[in-house]
Amino acid sequence: MQKEPMLKATFNRLSKELEHLKTVERVAIAKVIDTARELGDLKENAEYHAAKDKQGLMEARILELTDLVGRAHIIDPTCLSHERVSFGSRVELIDQDDDSEVCYTIVGSQESNPDIGHISISSPMGKALLGKEEGDEVEINLPSGKKVFDIESISCMKEID
Repeated sequence: MQKEPMLKATFNRLSKELEHLKTVERVAIAKVIDTARELGDLKENAEYHAAKDKQGLMEARILELTDLVGRAHIIDPTCLSHERVSFGSRVELIDQDDDSEVCYTIVGSQESNPDIGHISISSPMGKALLGKEEGDEVEINLPSGKKVFDIESISCMKEID
């Protein structure tokens, strides 16, 4: 069983969602299904079929969350040194082609959001950066092609919600 690295806040959010689905949503959907069943012919009962579809999606999400929470490996980035890139590192990179600067934060897959610079520790870029130090050169295969960066600085991430 492969552990899933994540922040405590993410673990709490996922656990809360799982509990809500199990204790509130399951009961609500069961009531909707029972009410729709009372309407008679199930073959042409749109409410019943919609509720059953919603129930299936919810049960799939419950299974997914149960798996994630069960495999969670909670990491506090403030307890790590960040002399090398690791979980929770904020990494400033300089593109060797045009000297532009980009900044990424290494997070778990559940916190990943490339639009704001949060990249998964298990992504190709995250894997390429792991273990590197300030001043190191890193070659990364991106969808746009191969890029070479210099690691300008490494620091501990700021807290995310």
